Amino acid sequence: MGKYDNYRNFLKSNFTEFKTIKTDAKKGISQPPKVKPYEINSKLVDLPMVNESTLTNGNIYTCIKERRSTRFYSDKPISLEELSYLLWATQGITSTNKAGLTFRTVPCSGATHSFESYLLIRNVEKIQKGVYRYLPFEHKLLFMFELDELENKIDAITLDQPFAPNFANKAAVLFIWSTTPYRSEWKFDVTAHKKILIDIGHVCQNLYLASESIDAGACAIGIYDQKLIDHLLGLNEEEEFVIYLAAVGKK
Repeated sequence: MGKYDNYRNFLKSNFTEFKTIKTDAKKGISQPPKVKPYEINSKLVDLPMVNESTLTNGNIYTCIKERRSTRFYSDKPISLEELSYLLWATQGITSTNKAGLTFRTVPCSGATHSFESYLLIRNVEKIQKGVYRYLPFEHKLLFMFELDELENKIDAITLDQPFAPNFANKAAVLFIWSTTPYRSEWKFDVTAHKKILIDIGHVCQNLYLASESIDAGACAIGIYDQKLIDHLLGLNEEEEFVIYLAAVGKK
């Protein structure tokens, strides 16, 4: 076998294999929590309701046409209304069915939604610098902790970026998505992992287009220090770990 064969096979459809598997869902095992829990006395930040007035460009054609990976940002902050919109656009819940499945602004295999959205906030109006987590059911931010030398930490996390070194530390917000794989494995077993990667692509593309619609730019980041970022966020690295990042700032 060539050195690429196993990885290429991972990219192929595995539905035939899936049909032969008795998943935990089929076994009647309880579904894992849809979102990560938090302490009742946690500090929460209310986010403004999302509406079209936040947009500076509501033309989806031009947003798609003009979308680029943006690595240079102005010092202008993102407003709280704009951040609320970006979070809604990437993980916002639009409805829930009778079975309790959440339908969101992004497609997801089996509505399993294995992701949590963490934010390193550097330059957002009315929000102190620090580390936050988005709560999609409440549409609120959970303040986690302040972070000394935030820009230096971002540099350490994002390693050596080939096109514009250290660009992420100038962004207003660094979006960090983790995955809890068992949310998808419960339903799809060993076929879950390709689906997780497809689904996070949907999330990040929505961030790109939503950023374009508010005169901001986004840049996905796939080069990062896995252990450092997982440790920083207090993730256990086995059951939940970071899978993708993206920087966002005003152009």
